[in-house]
Amino acid sequence: MHANTRQDQILELLSTQDRVEVEDLAARFGVSLQTIRTDLRDLSARGALSRVHGGAVRTASAANRAYADRRKQNAKAKQNMADAVADIIPDNCSLALNIGTSTEQTARALAGHRGLTVLSNNINIINILMGGEIKDLILVGGTIRQSDGAIVGEDAVEFISRYKVDFAVIGASALDDDGAVLDHDAREVSVARAILQNARTKVLICDGSKFERSAPIRICDLSDLDVVVTDRAPPQRFIKAAQAAGTRILTVDPDESREND
Repeated sequence: MHANTRQDQILELLSTQDRVEVEDLAARFGVSLQTIRTDLRDLSARGALSRVHGGAVRTASAANRAYADRRKQNAKAKQNMADAVADIIPDNCSLALNIGTSTEQTARALAGHRGLTVLSNNINIINILMGGEIKDLILVGGTIRQSDGAIVGEDAVEFISRYKVDFAVIGASALDDDGAVLDHDAREVSVARAILQNARTKVLICDGSKFERSAPIRICDLSDLDVVVTDRAPPQRFIKAAQAAGTRILTVDPDESREND
């Protein structure tokens, strides 16, 4: 793996967790401890992270930049996927959306819906939907992660457990061919699980790049979902797992305009 690719993936990890460890990174990438230390030194020199004993931590400015960059990635595909999700959700229902750039785009696609009750642990989603035809906006209580506006932790999980919504729409960091839906941050995963457990219809929105990534923490399996919305045909093993689970896969064209749909 090229150093630039490895360093990009280190920054991606730091966009979802507060700290990385040298030994963990060396094992993840199959390189020496010295190679990882060199990576961290280079990233620190660029102001992308701060080095600490045994590893590195993200800086607020670096984390904010990373999340802003993620918003720009596959932007057209995310818009088309979000439009497809919005087509599934009727007016006058309740739904929950978790943290993520794809779920934020879904909120934009839902702006024209009427009578929605929306629950979210994402401050950005609440801001997007304010002032429209929404019936109620409910911001999950808990600790705010300043880098991306996420509210995570056990307080958020307990808050969500008070509700039962018609639809859950979640994103994820990685998808395995066997149907596992994965993420990096245990606090985020706990919130995503709570959202799924307290919803009647469960939707995952994930672009196809997530099939090329890995993450260590399981959010759920395909059997826990009703619909997966993506922008490219998934691997055959994933399709077979979806068929066995009775989960619908909706693949949208990443480039085609849906304005006239």
